[in-house]
Amino acid sequence: MRTPFGTPTELATGVRLLIESGVVAPIRPDRVARFPVALYRYGFTPTTAFVVGAWRHPDRLALVDDRGTLTFDELHTRTDRLGRALADRGVGPGSRVAVLCRNHRGPIEAIVAASKIGADVVLLNTGLSPQQMGAVAKEQEITTIVVDSDLADRLEQVDDSVTQIAAWQDAGAACWGDDTLEGLIAVDGSKPLPTKPPTGKTIVLTSGTTGTPKGAERPSPAGIGPVNAILSRIPLTAREPALVSAPLFHTWGFAAFQIGSLMGSTLVLRRKFDPEDALVQLATHRCTSMFAVPVMLQRILELGDDVLARYDTSALRTVTATGSAMPPHKVTQFLESFGDKLYMLYGSTEVSWASIAKPEELRQEPGTAGRPPVGTEVKILGDDDRELPAGETGRIFVGNDMLFTGYTGGRGQTDVVDGMLGTGDLGHYDANGLLFVSGRADDMIVSGGENIHAGEVEGLLADMDGVKEAAVVGVDDEEYGQRLAAYLVLESGASLTADEVRDHVKNHLARFASPRDVEFLDALPRNQTGKVVKAQLGSSS
Repeated sequence: MRTPFGTPTELATGVRLLIESGVVAPIRPDRVARFPVALYRYGFTPTTAFVVGAWRHPDRLALVDDRGTLTFDELHTRTDRLGRALADRGVGPGSRVAVLCRNHRGPIEAIVAASKIGADVVLLNTGLSPQQMGAVAKEQEITTIVVDSDLADRLEQVDDSVTQIAAWQDAGAACWGDDTLEGLIAVDGSKPLPTKPPTGKTIVLTSGTTGTPKGAERPSPAGIGPVNAILSRIPLTAREPALVSAPLFHTWGFAAFQIGSLMGSTLVLRRKFDPEDALVQLATHRCTSMFAVPVMLQRILELGDDVLARYDTSALRTVTATGSAMPPHKVTQFLESFGDKLYMLYGSTEVSWASIAKPEELRQEPGTAGRPPVGTEVKILGDDDRELPAGETGRIFVGNDMLFTGYTGGRGQTDVVDGMLGTGDLGHYDANGLLFVSGRADDMIVSGGENIHAGEVEGLLADMDGVKEAAVVGVDDEEYGQRLAAYLVLESGASLTADEVRDHVKNHLARFASPRDVEFLDALPRNQTGKVVKAQLGSSS
């Protein structure tokens, strides 16, 4: 029998994991009585976690950012005041508050305050163009945008009827008056917060490298299943500092915020990622966990051993990255530099998580996506929707408690088979049950009648000596329909020729997988979450 907390087995596993991680710990009886009150008001949301945190450990630091620190009690008080001030301005159930911010207290306070008054939240990618931003604001029916002042120019094509509130003001920025989060918090509001507001929706945008990004509605957790899933594969510990480098608008950055709130963690945030500054934060705050996207970890490795040795990161126990593939040799390099602390999560905006690779699995197979966590099922299906055996490549389908509920506005479709959602990726299991992702199904390149997985060629090239990054796309070809084009970024001081690249592929893969075009670049074009924007490389696939 399945309950709101999962099956009895999942519930028992979840309780064990929560105890082992320290989330469940002895507490005064009078404070325990408050837990159901918060849960009744706000459900399984970060707002509940922060409210409980304010009751349970009011003086513990909730977050650290470029501006300073906030305790759990201060965060609770400030978001109460912000919620009332927003309510006085007409924000409430049915309103959509968009957040266009970098990582700092502003987006967290806006999200929590919106939850306290029942408003929806739309997380906007800071890399969107003004044209995309205008289209998203219209499609998502946004009524209020909380924005960093240095990103305000992205709102040039947003309708004037949308209220803009500054979350962060750089020195010398135009004065926003009371139209700032700090101004609203200082003023407070007269309307009381609702006793039980409706649970607002959270909408995360897809990558949107071309056209208007789709809005994916994130479900609210119905129980402890999502926490079970993460803790079953990643040994996080409660009430310890965590560096959240992944953008908060990104699925993983937002998940880090959710997980951290439940764990009672001190969230360490920086508005702009700098690899050496990340080491400074890890050392200064003795962070035991870090949430990042792979390109950030690669940038840290590029600092070199001499720089890495300057900072004491011995408190660090887990580093979890997701959002794009990390070259296998970089995975191995990270493990060698930092020890067995790396956890690679495979998932998507639509399915949340699918699998997690532990350090010991990455040591064995640096390119693996790991195994599904507790409460998650991952199947490899053929074109006939039947499950394929180990070793055979097919479409990846995922089932868990946090599958998205659909794209807003009715745009876009996803493959669903027996209640499981397709990720749009191809992959296979090996004989040991480890999952491997070949690449996007729509990245298949058909050249001269041969099917070539771009991801397989990319992985091979990325592991070449002297290659820092690699991307492979299909370009139009009169004779073959498409031909492969490879774009490589070399390590400092490395030297390769196009013929050496082609020969390497021919020696390891089929001859037809060898790229006809080889181009060397200073850097690959990436979006704000570190994914390579292949449209800017001339892909026609």
